[in-house]
Amino acid sequence: MFTSSFTADEARQLSGRLTALLSQYSHLSDSYIIEFFTEDLWHTLPSTWQPVLQDLSYPQVADLLLDVKHEDRRYPSVWPLSLLAFRAAAHALAFPRECRQDRGRMAGSVKPEEFLENQSQSSLLGHIFRKHVKPKKQHEIRRLGLLVKQLCEQTDCSRVVDVGSGQGHLTRFLSFGLGLSVTAIEADHNLVAMASRFDGQLLWALEKEKQKKNGSSLVAASQSSPRHVAGWVNPKASWEAFITQLKTAECVHEGPPTPSGPSKKKLRGSKRQRCSHVVQTSSSPRGSTDSDRSQDLTSRHQFESDEESCCSCVQPVCQEGVRPEENGQRDYSDFVLTGLHACGDLSATLLRHFINCPHVRGITSVACCYMKITTKENPTPPGLVECPTPPTPGRETLPSEFGYPMSSWVRGLPGHQLSYKAREGACHAVEDYVRRLREESELLRTHCYRAMLETFIRDTRPDLRRAGIQTIKKAHLLPFTEYARLGLARVGLPPELPLDPDLVEAMLKQQGRVVVYFSLALLLAPVVETLVLLDRMIYLQENGVDSQLVPLFDPNFSPRNFVLVALKARG
Repeated sequence: MFTSSFTADEARQLSGRLTALLSQYSHLSDSYIIEFFTEDLWHTLPSTWQPVLQDLSYPQVADLLLDVKHEDRRYPSVWPLSLLAFRAAAHALAFPRECRQDRGRMAGSVKPEEFLENQSQSSLLGHIFRKHVKPKKQHEIRRLGLLVKQLCEQTDCSRVVDVGSGQGHLTRFLSFGLGLSVTAIEADHNLVAMASRFDGQLLWALEKEKQKKNGSSLVAASQSSPRHVAGWVNPKASWEAFITQLKTAECVHEGPPTPSGPSKKKLRGSKRQRCSHVVQTSSSPRGSTDSDRSQDLTSRHQFESDEESCCSCVQPVCQEGVRPEENGQRDYSDFVLTGLHACGDLSATLLRHFINCPHVRGITSVACCYMKITTKENPTPPGLVECPTPPTPGRETLPSEFGYPMSSWVRGLPGHQLSYKAREGACHAVEDYVRRLREESELLRTHCYRAMLETFIRDTRPDLRRAGIQTIKKAHLLPFTEYARLGLARVGLPPELPLDPDLVEAMLKQQGRVVVYFSLALLLAPVVETLVLLDRMIYLQENGVDSQLVPLFDPNFSPRNFVLVALKARG
């Protein structure tokens, strides 16, 4: 059986320390690096910190500030105790991110050992499960799949529900590779159609292999092929409505997908056949975004390690025929719930279903996109996917229904609030940035460029703040004047706007300070993530369920590497 990572008292004490640290340094976690010059962020640091930090080399920033494992710290000058305490507290309070399976790995190796022979093919995953799957996802589905299988064995369940299943990579491994009965639910009907198509391709490949080997099978015997449903899991809906969605999927799916070969004509021509076993859906408008989100996501994608787009961050689809008030949910078979990088409130919703639904025996939850979590202070964060059906008139969201905090304990702590920017920062990949610092990568100049551009934008249009520029391709290889020309055009300003050359040169000389300031804020990213995940563990404890947080994936390869694991004791 899994055991809790913390006792209730330990978890509460840690949450108090986390909120105290984050409250004290919220000016760092809440700041936008693109405002480094316009808000004079460098001089918001304690005056004793500035002289010891401003001349650090990039490798020194990595060794002395960010790398928790670095032991041979050699300081070029005497650091103030307040700075040493800040770094020590941030490292001590954050959950350890290193995966046990990857300890002792070859020095300098970014990818896990399973990719040493072939950079794009995991040696530990069967070839039929690698098709269409990027290396990062191969690493994730194998490790998470084996954990889900272990949880099924401990709960005597053979059924799994995969929420936010995307193209069905994890679903196929669970079903065809591990012999589990899987229902997959995904909000984007296009991804569901792709998952169904890939299922058919896998069955076709299996049939070919079976013929070659005279009838012997390469995969575990599964009761059936995966069942797919295109539907949006409403955070405000009951667990009964969720079960109804799943039962609808099983009513529609009759038999496995028709095996199809790799012929492109055949695949294109069989769209109706491929979709015959998924719930038909209709789209609704996607939630709106704003310029803050676009700029923050640009920063996130620049510094995450090959992070794929979250499959559940898509426009919702209305599932036809789902009637929560209908009876019949009580006779549904028990299952294990899983979600690989379930976006925003979706992870919190799955935990609530786990607690409230009697059929959910266990859960493995991998979260992502913390900036899309709803809070009391920010109930509609940028990028939030809105409910496709109108809300009930006069009904307000209760504090217990927000994505953070989930637990009553954390909700009662002074200073527990986490801003959108703090939660967005928690999505950054610390290990990837450390690597770039050590390599003194040219990519490090990107933040300085964007902060400089913000200065010229506001000089021309003071009302235009944090405008969404989006990623400028290979920006780090461009001279700033060319970068500015491209960026100005994207916000509707004249590309040939005059730039003061003396001001440009003066700001470029401060690139080191920009990197240091960003690193100080990045030091708090794992602390914010720890508080969000610890709050969920405390929520489970408050509802009588122990849980364990497992750093399952290699953080150098998969930055959001924590899996929250829990199971219910037999009643």
